[in-house]
Amino acid sequence: MAVYTIAGSKFEVGIAGPLQNTDYVAADFTGATKPLSAVNEVGEPETFGTVSDPWDTEDFTNVTYARTRVFKTVRKGSTVELTCGLDPTDTGQIFMRTAYAATLNYGFRLTLADKPTSGATPKNSTRMFMGTVINVEDDPSGKIGKVKFTIQINSNIVRTDASPT
Repeated sequence: MAVYTIAGSKFEVGIAGPLQNTDYVAADFTGATKPLSAVNEVGEPETFGTVSDPWDTEDFTNVTYARTRVFKTVRKGSTVELTCGLDPTDTGQIFMRTAYAATLNYGFRLTLADKPTSGATPKNSTRMFMGTVINVEDDPSGKIGKVKFTIQINSNIVRTDASPT
């Protein structure tokens, strides 16, 4: 697949839901009463931020062999910084502020505009995860007002690939 531009991509926030003790799969996000069963697209996005789930590590030094080894221990999702043009009437931005005021975890979906140009029913790739909105930062300092939403990822990231069907 060729390199593509990010133009046409979108970020959505779903409903609140409990976290599970196992990794999520795509089916855990869609369907009745699931985290992405009802979504609000967050309008006026400028940058989507990065989405990752890195491992924490722990060092162990064996003094006999004079070697420090690094072990993977647990994963901790990154924070996603979604920057948007400030729109106080956008339902997605309003919902993000509501999510910030709550202590709940919500379903999130980033849909990239990367579907193939041919195929029966081309589909874009997605990144889905559970997270909590931990900060809302209004920035009226430039010529265009902006808002940055910081989301702490609290689950694995479920990736679906672009496909021609």
